[in-house]
Amino acid sequence: MHAVLVNFLPAPAELDAAAIFARWPSLADIAEAIASGGTRVSVVQMAGFDGRVTRSGIGYHFVDSRGMRGAGDLGRSAASIAAELGADIVHVHSLAFARHAAALARCLPMLPVVLQDHADGLPSRWRHLPWRRWYGAAAGIAFTSLDQAMPFTRRRLFGRHTRLLAIPESSSRFTPGDRRQARMVTGLHGDPCVLSVGHLAVGKDPLTMLDGIAKASERLPGLQLWCAYGTAPLLSAVRRRIEGDARLAGRVHLLGAVPHADIESLMRSADLFVSASLAEGSGYALLEAMACGLRPVVTDIPSFRAISGDGRIGRLWPRGDAAALAEALVAASSDVAASDTSREEVRDHFNAALSFDALGRRWAEAYRQVAGGKGAA
Repeated sequence: MHAVLVNFLPAPAELDAAAIFARWPSLADIAEAIASGGTRVSVVQMAGFDGRVTRSGIGYHFVDSRGMRGAGDLGRSAASIAAELGADIVHVHSLAFARHAAALARCLPMLPVVLQDHADGLPSRWRHLPWRRWYGAAAGIAFTSLDQAMPFTRRRLFGRHTRLLAIPESSSRFTPGDRRQARMVTGLHGDPCVLSVGHLAVGKDPLTMLDGIAKASERLPGLQLWCAYGTAPLLSAVRRRIEGDARLAGRVHLLGAVPHADIESLMRSADLFVSASLAEGSGYALLEAMACGLRPVVTDIPSFRAISGDGRIGRLWPRGDAAALAEALVAASSDVAASDTSREEVRDHFNAALSFDALGRRWAEAYRQVAGGKGAA
């Protein structure tokens, strides 16, 4: 099976191939995860130049898309390369590019196309008719959790014969490490030591997270929260909340933007990973935390349920509910304290369900089902 992965979102025009891989690590991560299952993989990436690069046995075909006009031109260009490569299946990233995928499918009507969701969301109601037609070009559509497909299926945006696939967006190269050694490097501490990695933005709901931490501290007096974040539109509100609550002042540490290479050390240092996200397409930080063996305390949303094995690993809590978060933190802290193999249990789950090899096997089976006209994965 030869799968051609297509990224219609153009890389910034000023970047060369090496810089694109550095800026977008998921470009190689997803391709290599799929290849690990025995699938032959090629990648088509829209960019500001034409070129071909081979990396870890995968061919990356960069297409200068600067002079192309709209979905039709881009779809035809990708179709030409897929035909030249002898693709058995085309895998298009992002439901937002369904129109492009449909243009590609018109050029290669016998070739099955799979769309993969990346937290794309529903199209506007008044535009449902064209989107229904564009989605209809896909033989399969993948979400991290099938629950994420429900808003689309309720509005009958997918065809009756479209196969829905449940596969996480990506995996992580992070690994567990020695907690004591990691803490010597990072300076993190706490009993429990809790880590948050995510923007201080409305969708991540940091204020509910702080309220939950404050409530949990009444029963976990040694608790310390460490927050790594990129963008921070709610930073002023977060600081006011911390300064205005004696339970939070001195307990919450705002680390700011942390280089991605250093996140692994932070995760190795912590006891628990917390997220108050209201919605996620998948949850890259959660995947990385679990790759490090870090026990999650995260909101009960579809992608987090899927990644945590329906809450079998860690604790899930209703989004927006600070009291429930506090209870989950106390329970998870007790889980960690009661088990000398807590990290091993989390990593074992990661290896079985979320690792590169696990995703490779799932994609190989999904491609076989889509190409063979069988049922949903």
